Amino acid sequence: MKYRVKTRKPPFSEAAAWDTAPWNTIPPLVLNHHMGPRPDHFPRTEAKLFFDGKAVCVMFRVEDRYVRAVAKQHQDKVFEDSCVEFFFTPGPDASKGYFNLEMNCGGVLLFHFQTGRGKDRIVIPGKECEKISCRSSLPPLVDPEIQEPVIWTASYRLPLCLLEKYTGVVPPSPGVQWRANFYKCGDKTSHPHWLTWSAVDVPVPDFHRPEFFGTLEFD
Repeated sequence: MKYRVKTRKPPFSEAAAWDTAPWNTIPPLVLNHHMGPRPDHFPRTEAKLFFDGKAVCVMFRVEDRYVRAVAKQHQDKVFEDSCVEFFFTPGPDASKGYFNLEMNCGGVLLFHFQTGRGKDRIVIPGKECEKISCRSSLPPLVDPEIQEPVIWTASYRLPLCLLEKYTGVVPPSPGVQWRANFYKCGDKTSHPHWLTWSAVDVPVPDFHRPEFFGTLEFD
């Protein structure tokens, strides 16, 4: 899988919506694959990215049901909630390690860097997570679970200078490639599911498989 990341110069706005500038000029990618048996609940999940010169900006849009958010602070187990995830290597070689930036529907983050599942893992300090501008369309706490259909979005601005503290970063410019995958999950919702952008061919759900990352190519 390959996705072309546009460059846009307007400052990131937490108030901007999926269909307003600059997001309305960015084509989406779609999470069409799943891990494990095909789930009964397969929420349509899309993501958009752009580079603003200093940071990568990401927005997810999910047409969902069975939505929950009980994680209360950064680095809690957000993957057990209704969650969207961006795993990436800021360069072309995923063997050098990757970040996993996970955000539940209430706007709480889990942010790590590692060279493999649990290997040389660095938990990004909370004060660093606070440098990531975040917005979710749902409240921080969603409990009890929302059973009916609901559309929610989650977005953030991720500064490159934050990444550079933990690994080498190939700065985005025309033709530069990063490796990445995008996920949607809800491990402890009433209808768990594990969706992916780039297909991951393993017998049980496992997002920590950089060998299956797709490619982000910057314009």
